[in-house]
Amino acid sequence: MVTLDTASRAETPIAFIHEMIRAYRARGLDPASALAKAQIAPNLLKDSQARVTAWQMEWMSEAAMRELDDEALGWFRRRLPWGSYGMLARASVTAPTMGVAMKRWCRHHNLLTDDITLSLSVTDGLAHIHLTEHPERHDLGQAREFCIVSILRNALGVACWLTDSRITLTHTQLHFPAPAHAASYRVLFEGRVEFDPASTPPVSRISFDAGYLSLPIRRDEAALQRMLQRALLLTVRPYRRDRLLVEKVRQVLVDHLEQARTADEVAAHLGLSTRTLHRQLKEEGASLQQLKDSVRRERALSLLLKTRKPIKQIAAEVGFGNDKSFMRAFRLWTGKTVDELRNP
Repeated sequence: MVTLDTASRAETPIAFIHEMIRAYRARGLDPASALAKAQIAPNLLKDSQARVTAWQMEWMSEAAMRELDDEALGWFRRRLPWGSYGMLARASVTAPTMGVAMKRWCRHHNLLTDDITLSLSVTDGLAHIHLTEHPERHDLGQAREFCIVSILRNALGVACWLTDSRITLTHTQLHFPAPAHAASYRVLFEGRVEFDPASTPPVSRISFDAGYLSLPIRRDEAALQRMLQRALLLTVRPYRRDRLLVEKVRQVLVDHLEQARTADEVAAHLGLSTRTLHRQLKEEGASLQQLKDSVRRERALSLLLKTRKPIKQIAAEVGFGNDKSFMRAFRLWTGKTVDELRNP
């Protein structure tokens, strides 16, 4: 994902602009208006090592997609009319989790074109979004790099937007030779990037922690309508929050509530320093104490309503040193005493 700093720096290869120009020419159309909107000067196009900013890429892409009425920009045998990717987002926004949403996104993308196939898989704790080419149907040819990069970044952008979370990539595998502008890939994709033009079958993919698949969807129809006004920001928006950490902390507390009473103990379970744990939770708008209170409250309510265990035993099971401190905390959480809950 491109950050705010790089959004204003020229990091995107000029080769991608040339691919859009090629799409115009294939249709017998003039790209001059789109280039002007994106403020891309003619002399920049003559420099094969030139770069454009994320802002310029966004405006050029939107203009080209609208004027060509093709959100695939000439990659496939048939056009993907303006609004196609918005339709995919609409189909995904009602999913309960990111995993379900991305399976829908891939399945519905496959309905738009069979020139490539998108799929989601999980192996050894990693989730992978695969892009498989089908050269027997349609050879992407010169458009291969731009097509693969654009679709994988779009898939990642959709996943980040749906969960309102920064999804950290572990590695990216791309089915084409390393281009002359390979240095730009440190911005286009996080983590390790491998170029493998000889892979069989011809598959490219992005990989990330499979834990992200369980994150809940945090968007609704109103948010979707706002997003669609500038949908191309999905590939440049800076998601600083990584909501997976909150879910991991919550799970540690659920599984080890009696053994994870302090920040040091929680951090040790996660393999983090205590300072890093607090800093990253703060970036996500959460705190360890809030998460502990939430887990303790849920566990206490379950034990109080479903068992007849003594208060002292329940207090110990939810991480309190004595029953008095537990009862004070319980009243703060619920506005009720333990007796009022058990004996309404």
